Amino acid sequence: MMTTQDKLAILADAAKYDASCASSGAKRAGNGEGIGHSDGMGICHSYTPDGRCVSLLKILLTNFCTYDCVFCVNRVSSDIRRARFTPEEVVNLTLDFYKRNYIEGLFLSSGIIRSPDYTMEQLISVAKQLRKVHKFGGYIHLKAIPGCSQTLIDEAGLVADRLSANIELPTQQDLVQLAPEKKSVVIESTMSQIALRKDEADEDRRRSKLAPKFAAAGQSTQMVVGATPANDRQILTTATHLYGQYKLRRIYYTGFSPYPEADTRLPLAATPRIREHRLYQSDWLMRFYGFEASELTTPEAPDLSLTEDPKTVWAKGHPEFFPVDVNAAPRESLLRVPGIGYRNVERILSIRRYHALLVDDLKKLHVRLKQALPFLIAVDHLPGRTLAQDSQPGLQLDLFAPISALTGSI
Repeated sequence: MMTTQDKLAILADAAKYDASCASSGAKRAGNGEGIGHSDGMGICHSYTPDGRCVSLLKILLTNFCTYDCVFCVNRVSSDIRRARFTPEEVVNLTLDFYKRNYIEGLFLSSGIIRSPDYTMEQLISVAKQLRKVHKFGGYIHLKAIPGCSQTLIDEAGLVADRLSANIELPTQQDLVQLAPEKKSVVIESTMSQIALRKDEADEDRRRSKLAPKFAAAGQSTQMVVGATPANDRQILTTATHLYGQYKLRRIYYTGFSPYPEADTRLPLAATPRIREHRLYQSDWLMRFYGFEASELTTPEAPDLSLTEDPKTVWAKGHPEFFPVDVNAAPRESLLRVPGIGYRNVERILSIRRYHALLVDDLKKLHVRLKQALPFLIAVDHLPGRTLAQDSQPGLQLDLFAPISALTGSI
């Protein structure tokens, strides 16, 4: 007879392959009737042996699955040890871990059992018991099973802070090759259901604060990288489509990790962790810095550099855009300077209203000067030299004038 502890060991380990887990963006105050709250700072995290940062109670309801996705260790044809929680066992584990101050919430996913609707019903049962019976106010992230009914999506969003329907692989051709039971049109249909229902709920909330919230922290998804030949240009193009069409909060990129007795169609080597990192950097540039996916790679070089970050690569490839004057350039131009983050751009825009910025000012802002200086102009700096060392006779330096007044327009 398998104990709850045995099941936990199996199903917590099986959940580490799903990286689409984050708790940021949710704020749920304690209601005074039960236990738990979510303060928007996120749930506690632990590190798995392979280095992934995951929430402490991140588990599968079961690792049984009727699908035979080649890249998934839990596929139906895989010879692994199987386990299954009852909804009540997951509820009790969540409450026990919370009371011990181990966690602030729950991430719950599952293999597909019987049907998408049945599996989704089981996941919702856990969340409903936590919310309605135990008045649990902590964070809950549920996996939305692609292909389940709209009614179940509606129920899930009312009890979960975030929902995620995994796109799994970058292209439909990849799914045909490695996950024949899954179709991108079905997965995206579920994303669309979540997005539309959230829009409706948000509109209701604008009319009345008493209207119920729906997936307050939005939805996310995950793509496995490196299991197929899909290049970074294809991955970023798919990401742009998903962000624009379904208003995703996050896309998680998970490098493929080989496992014992894997299918011969899969790579033998793990995807370099740096590739995963470069995709996250590019994703950040697209969401917060105004970059387009088509700018970060080219048809001739469809993969991101593993040796330099994508912003630096773009800057080196567009010398006509630089140098940028930190005392005169608009926000959009400053965001493209390597070594200057988007928060520092806002600080620069604020400070320069009162005085012109020197290199020392940028240093105090913790701008990465080694990266930034070759691409910017400050009052006392031109790329390759400083104005204080400029040998031009008669140069008068006005520290309160934009550098463009000294050097001409850039």
